[in-house]
Amino acid sequence: MHPDVILFDEPTSALDPEVVGDVLKVMKDLAKEGMTMVVVTHEMGFAKDVSDKVIFMADGVVVESGTPVEIFEQPQHERTQNFLARVL
Repeated sequence: MHPDVILFDEPTSALDPEVVGDVLKVMKDLAKEGMTMVVVTHEMGFAKDVSDKVIFMADGVVVESGTPVEIFEQPQHERTQNFLARVL
């Protein structure tokens, strides 16, 4: 099987904390190999390190999208700023 895209919906949310790093490493390796992935995650460090594009959503609505630098270091919307202040 050679998919063009892999979708992940909170892939680490139900995992034992000891294996979260292993799963994130596999996903990071896939990204390095050029695999296109759509990832829903609360693992902000992972998202910042691996993403080409970040979309921040709240209440089912896209609040802000951009590069990891734009979203994590220069967020424009107050909702994004508040979320990142709480989780980072």
